[in-house]
Amino acid sequence: MSETPVNLAEKLALFSERWTPKIVAGFNGNDIMVVKVQGEFNWHSHPDTDDFFMVLSGRLRIQMREGDVVLGPGELYVVPKGVEHCPLAEEETHLLLIEPAGVPNTGDVTTAVTKNRI
Repeated sequence: MSETPVNLAEKLALFSERWTPKIVAGFNGNDIMVVKVQGEFNWHSHPDTDDFFMVLSGRLRIQMREGDVVLGPGELYVVPKGVEHCPLAEEETHLLLIEPAGVPNTGDVTTAVTKNRI
């Protein structure tokens, strides 16, 4: 057990690449991650798990077939499992993500990025 708190700003300062979630902690079998995003990701869904997004800085539009959700700093949204969505950020945006360990970020292991711990 680590007795050192996780400083999200310090973790975000360790990398510059976008759309590559970095694991900063674990919680009951879930990965807690930070990620930098800009531009459009890809349309995808997670058939077996919800998708948690919390904006730390910037703005995120979560495009969904039935309407978009726009988030600002301090706001979060959970995309229900099975709902197709496509995150979009017009400016660099920093997010906190939580998902079960091992879940591919695209919902498909063949197109997912490898998530490293920092």
